[in-house]
Amino acid sequence: MSLGNDMPDDPGAPANTDPEGASPNEAEAAVDEARLAQETPNGDAPEGAVDGENVAEELDDIDAEVDGLQDDPDVAVESAEDDAARDLQDEGQEPVDDGAGVPGAGVPGAGAASPVEKQLEEMTADLKRVSAEYTNYRRRAERDRAATFELAKAQVASDLLPMADDFDLAEKHGDLKEEGPLKVFSDKFTKLIADLGVEKFGQEGDAFDPNFHEAVQDMSSGDEKTVATVLRAGYRMGDRVLRTAMVVIGDPE
Repeated sequence: MSLGNDMPDDPGAPANTDPEGASPNEAEAAVDEARLAQETPNGDAPEGAVDGENVAEELDDIDAEVDGLQDDPDVAVESAEDDAARDLQDEGQEPVDDGAGVPGAGVPGAGAASPVEKQLEEMTADLKRVSAEYTNYRRRAERDRAATFELAKAQVASDLLPMADDFDLAEKHGDLKEEGPLKVFSDKFTKLIADLGVEKFGQEGDAFDPNFHEAVQDMSSGDEKTVATVLRAGYRMGDRVLRTAMVVIGDPE
């Protein structure tokens, strides 16, 4: 609303009270121009000064780089490390390798075995030792069991030898020539001791061996001795002698 034809609407405004006055925006622009004029007395733009469009573009580039670093923090860390290494090299210093990229590096005692690993090694060694001892024990037990079994068979066969002597005497007297119950029983008995691995030895004309023969009489005249008469047959089971043969020594024919 105007008070008169020559009266302005806002008589208190600085522009109306002071003909040389300026608005706040114009005053701020004037201050900026004065500051730039002081920094560049020749009136040239200061070095590095850019216009508004260039500033906006640089701000966009910075935002893009920040977004990229947020998307890949590992790259940001590596880039920062590379920049720090380059700065140290520029200053003539060597970068310090803390072993961050090597598993276990940079940790005191990382090269030495941990207590858990030492305990595992000790337990593994104990297990191997116990396993070896058990294997040896099992083999020894098998040998002992086999030896006990062979000894038991030898003992049973030795107990049957007197019966074998009786059948030998019956054969010498001719009681086993004819087929009969005694002949059938003798054959079964002979097969039984043969199945046990018992072998009969001691025949007339064999070379005398004190390991297998028991001499009750020596009728030889020379150094070479042979079995002249078999008084009782000998028996063995494998390498074990169950009973030596009782013989009379004579000269070879």
